[in-house]
Amino acid sequence: MAESTQQGDRTLHVDGEWRAAVSGATREILDPADGTPFAVVAEGDEKDTDLAVAAARRAFDHGDWPHTPVAERAALLRRVAGLLGRDRERLGLLESRDAGKTVEEGRVDIDCVADAFRYFADLVAAEAPGRVVDAGSSDIHSVVVHEPVGVCALITPWNYPLLQASWKIAPALAAGNTFVVKPSEITPMTTVALIDLLTEAGLPAGVANIVTGPGHTVGARLAEHPDVDLVSFTGGLVSGTKVARAAADTVKKVALELGGKNPNVVFADACATDEDFDTAVDQALNAAFIHSGQVCSAGARLIVEETVRERFVAEVARRAEKIRLGRGTADGVECGPLVSAQQRDKTESYVASALSEGAVLRCGGKRPEATADRPATGYFYEPTVLDQCHREMRVVREEVFGPVLTVETFRTEDEAVALANDTEYGLAGAVWTTDAGRARRVAGRLRHGTVWINDFHPYLPQAEWGGFGKSGVGRELGPTGLAEYRESKHVYQNLAPRPVRWFTG
Repeated sequence: MAESTQQGDRTLHVDGEWRAAVSGATREILDPADGTPFAVVAEGDEKDTDLAVAAARRAFDHGDWPHTPVAERAALLRRVAGLLGRDRERLGLLESRDAGKTVEEGRVDIDCVADAFRYFADLVAAEAPGRVVDAGSSDIHSVVVHEPVGVCALITPWNYPLLQASWKIAPALAAGNTFVVKPSEITPMTTVALIDLLTEAGLPAGVANIVTGPGHTVGARLAEHPDVDLVSFTGGLVSGTKVARAAADTVKKVALELGGKNPNVVFADACATDEDFDTAVDQALNAAFIHSGQVCSAGARLIVEETVRERFVAEVARRAEKIRLGRGTADGVECGPLVSAQQRDKTESYVASALSEGAVLRCGGKRPEATADRPATGYFYEPTVLDQCHREMRVVREEVFGPVLTVETFRTEDEAVALANDTEYGLAGAVWTTDAGRARRVAGRLRHGTVWINDFHPYLPQAEWGGFGKSGVGRELGPTGLAEYRESKHVYQNLAPRPVRWFTG
């Protein structure tokens, strides 16, 4: 790895230089496994944000990047992917310490980040230069071409810090934009590291800028800034609504991914054999408890057919109790802590609310006993299964973002679909059945942006990712994800201009 010029609290990268915050403010970054600080970053504010936007504006309006040939932009993205592979172990460990996930999850995330950069490099390199529009005359040449949007404000969440950043940064750069990225103030470290890799890969100064700081200052200023052309936000519904309102005054392009309350529908025929039953149970556990449930697409609502409910839920609970909790860097750990004390407190309040409303606790529901790999100061919470839940419960309606699985039951296909669609969100969902006709019917009726059949959680860079309802607007990944970072221009050329003679004066 090339030596970084970023040191200590100099985590703002503006116009090609690492710097401290204008105010000199800093923030400690805590390891969620024990609650102790392991890094210090600059705490930027509106002044720092204005400087970063100004740098991105200059780089777009007067720099070379927007006009760099597509092949060269694609080559840079591929170099970044190679650097990510080179630094996989270091970045995977950093992601684990920053977000609390296991090191293996961190490594997989880095692989997916590299895949995203390669995908958008290949996509933009293979595109046709424009779409010819037949004007009905040999004297007219008409073509629709794509151009970069301009300055992009990229606001990313804390649960998948680098992966979510890559879903925005890679297509923004592929399209020729400049950007300012604001990572979550509690998990900024790998995004800071990525800026170093972009610089090492040869990205010109001013194209990539980062401001570490809180959402109510940095994020709010980015959303309202008149020199920002597009804002892409991934996070909670309340914050996303504020971003949309702030962006409306300057009529920016807006892309929002605001979370989900995702159903995992299991029909009895998916459990007909012991192997099928074990597979469905295993996937229900993965759906709910990967990264301690801190996943926007988590299958937090298990909707299971009544005839197999008791057997299915009993086995899910039995196995959930055996999940090994601990520090993400420890050997054998399967699930790490929640990202913060605040997130653990929120999870506890949802469980308490559910129990007061009549839910039946099948396992979990408390903080685990402390061990060497699970310090009492860490933000751990046991995987929790809540049975006999219903739609009126807060824990069923609202996104918990913790290791909590609710169980609802159905008798008919229509009832299963109605339960699955009975949510304000529409991000993702799954259906488990061996009946191919039923699988297609139910998948077609689910109002969710992604529907998995007999699987849960896989995503493909080539596919589109987005939701319906309050899960947001716009799409990431796939060709549409690239299109979000472009404007279309119609170039109409008259090869034989003649007087129009509308007027005779």
